[in-house]
Amino acid sequence: MVHRKNQPSRESGRLAAQDWVDAALTAIGEGGLRAVAVEPLAKRLGATKGSFYWHFPNRDALIEAALSHWEETNTEHVIAVVEPETDPKRRLRSLFKAVPAAATTGDPIEVTLLTSISHPQVAAVLRRVTERRIAFVTQIFTDLGFPADEAHRRGVLVYTAHLGQIQLIHAVPQALPSDVEGQRRYLDTLLRTLTSKG
Repeated sequence: MVHRKNQPSRESGRLAAQDWVDAALTAIGEGGLRAVAVEPLAKRLGATKGSFYWHFPNRDALIEAALSHWEETNTEHVIAVVEPETDPKRRLRSLFKAVPAAATTGDPIEVTLLTSISHPQVAAVLRRVTERRIAFVTQIFTDLGFPADEAHRRGVLVYTAHLGQIQLIHAVPQALPSDVEGQRRYLDTLLRTLTSKG
């Protein structure tokens, strides 16, 4: 799952905190962290700065809320969807299908955040997300019968493949197969390579 642009969900004529979070994530996707500024966001939402300060004490608090929401929807929600699959090979396949499907919706936030790694709030969320994702995939390889060290190495390999894939999706999408059959063959090759014990 990825962040989606939403229409403001006014309650009794007042914007909710989530409206500001959604607007901040949209701004990050369009122009990075520098695009998260109270006045332009208020204008986008048709609100006043007072509405912002009703929900957040400052810009940093909004950025923290936006990054936490992105972390939840792009990591925890994806894991929650994939985790119930009991067969580890099918779980890994489901994960590889879920993540590119999310990325192809055009959400540029993850790519943008990777370019903002020097920002302390971004660095913290990317560290948490990376550790959580690698741990989840490592567990899949453990469930496939790999020793702990090898399972971790393959978990890291899967994550580097993920980062490369989202970069291609946003920068050079024609480098990846676009037809269903080509995507299936690509995924089959990727999974065969990653799960081979030979």
